[in-house]
Amino acid sequence: MNYLKEVVILLLGPYLILLCRRVSGEQISGKGVINLAHRRSKWTPLMQTSANLSDITSIRSFFEFRTLDPEGAVFYGDTKEGQDWFVLSLRDGIPEMQIGKADILVSVKGGRKLNDGAWHLLEVRSEGKFVVLEVNNNVELIVGLHSKLAEDELTGKIRLALGGMLVDKQKLFHPFEPEMDACIRGGHWLNLSTPWDADSTWEPLPCFSEIKKGSYFPGTGVAMFNTSDLPGLKTEEAGITVEIFGSWTGTTLSLQSTGFEYVLRELEGNKDVKEVQLGLKEGSESVAPPYEHATLTFTILKHSLVVNSKPELETESLDFFSMWKNGMLLTFGGMPGDSEEAKNTHYLRGCLEKILIQGQVIDLDWALYKHTAVSSHSCPTEAMNELT
Repeated sequence: MNYLKEVVILLLGPYLILLCRRVSGEQISGKGVINLAHRRSKWTPLMQTSANLSDITSIRSFFEFRTLDPEGAVFYGDTKEGQDWFVLSLRDGIPEMQIGKADILVSVKGGRKLNDGAWHLLEVRSEGKFVVLEVNNNVELIVGLHSKLAEDELTGKIRLALGGMLVDKQKLFHPFEPEMDACIRGGHWLNLSTPWDADSTWEPLPCFSEIKKGSYFPGTGVAMFNTSDLPGLKTEEAGITVEIFGSWTGTTLSLQSTGFEYVLRELEGNKDVKEVQLGLKEGSESVAPPYEHATLTFTILKHSLVVNSKPELETESLDFFSMWKNGMLLTFGGMPGDSEEAKNTHYLRGCLEKILIQGQVIDLDWALYKHTAVSSHSCPTEAMNELT
């Protein structure tokens, strides 16, 4: 088998998994709509399969793709147990293809931005020694690759994977963040019908029919950060500011450190007047809540914590600047852990349209941990507006 056919197989084959949904157990097959966002490990693929190269007869694939996410892995394929590999991703919303083969590493980025929240028809095909990407029937990216190394006819299997890679990320020519909040529908994938394998814990989640920018919390799960990895202090007078824009109810955020705990949450048993409780292990206070389409400003000063310009906690015994620098746990959407208090948390439900820390936009894909039900880059335009 010549090299071109191998590249086309690597490029087109993985699309087979994109419109699959669970049939039974861990086997996935068939067409439908699939959400790429909800996987449990950063680089481990959402699902994968393998097929004999001799079964490949088609070299054309097309599908609809929608995202607001600027960066992430779409699909991966390899032969020779990962010696030759291919991955398609987005970077800055623009398609990027990386190929590793023999003595060659190639990274090519080009075409229009795809992370505008609209459905785009993508087609990938071979034309001689070139691989062509079309978007909405317009050619956007052409990649040619040729190796001078002599090759035997390629036999064996091709491995395909969705939303991750089956080789070490160190092999990438141009590293990227793999998480991809996207949906795919209406695809035609080569000629294979091989079932795909997913982790036994994976559960398919719906794609919303219409989306807007933001991070969606469905009332289950949190996103956790180590503050030492986040923007730090600029001046003591200004402190460290966390700004949240959006519409939500439930626990907004919490801070944890040794011997210290702080929680902004909706008080139980009061659905008419929503309040925010600021809790320490030794006591708590209440302030006016964020209403719908709210802006919440949470400021950390050296010895005090401030919500919407109102001081809520003052203590000379704690240096919050040092605690932030050394590493506290900042959790959006609830409280971490398995304690009874955490289990009884009213998890955040709603859309955080933007989170700023020290004026810098925070991407939930940077989190130490993010629950699979939390969407990093898209919110439904209506609370339960889902594709079925």
